[in-house]
Amino acid sequence: MPGIAIAGTRLDLTPLTPDLGAVIHGLDLARPLAPEQIDAVRAAFLAHRILVFRDQDLTKRQQVAFSLQFGELERHTVRNRGQDDEPFVHVVSNLGADGLPTGKVGSTMWHTDKSFRPLPSMATILHARVLPPGGGDTLFADMHAAYAALPADERSALDGGKVVHSWEHSRENAGRQMSAAEKQDAPANAWPLARTHPETGRIALFMGMHACWLEGMPHDVGRAKIEALETHATADRFVYRHSWRAGDMLMWDNRCLLHRADPNFDAATHPRVMHRTCLRGTAPA
Repeated sequence: MPGIAIAGTRLDLTPLTPDLGAVIHGLDLARPLAPEQIDAVRAAFLAHRILVFRDQDLTKRQQVAFSLQFGELERHTVRNRGQDDEPFVHVVSNLGADGLPTGKVGSTMWHTDKSFRPLPSMATILHARVLPPGGGDTLFADMHAAYAALPADERSALDGGKVVHSWEHSRENAGRQMSAAEKQDAPANAWPLARTHPETGRIALFMGMHACWLEGMPHDVGRAKIEALETHATADRFVYRHSWRAGDMLMWDNRCLLHRADPNFDAATHPRVMHRTCLRGTAPA
């Protein structure tokens, strides 16, 4: 409901669903937020896990400044690194070097950003700059709800289990061989498959396309387990679909959500351009 008091500050906030996501109205993110506003946004972020800020128009530098109010920026991979003007801003688009639509849409598989890093991403901030006339949605799957919906014996079986997250593996799944520099830049890391959120204490499944095998388990058996869990966790009942509006800025919690782009538009005709920043998190436990 609009006008909810959070962290002592009254935010104009409207939940998107009963369990996931909220729109925060009335903030101009191009300007620095007051300390009490930062606290309120942070509290809303933990409560709703996806925040939508409407009608924003930020330059890359302004997006970096906004992001830094909530944590430390995470560098992007070698191939996705931002341009020289703002290296921490990754331009997500379907445009080629000639500036024309290529027909290709990236990030269409379920994932959580930078889960292969030694300190996986806490949050992603994505700003819509150019949108197709329809489609190009982003889908989010609630990993807290997916974990809670598992039978008790399956939840117990996950305790202590670790999954290896590999950028190299996920690129191979997408049909691309990595360069030696990319492999050196992003080595694999193993994390709990059932992860405890460091701020709320809630447990979430931690997987996605970067998750490649389970430690201590035959590769084929582990892959089948991961795939079965992902099928469960991305069922419609756990998913929120965001239909973008011009000027939308989204901020979401990578520690408890999977997301993917939906290529439900003519990507060979219409451009879709987003600016992405990521905030560094902590080692999962």
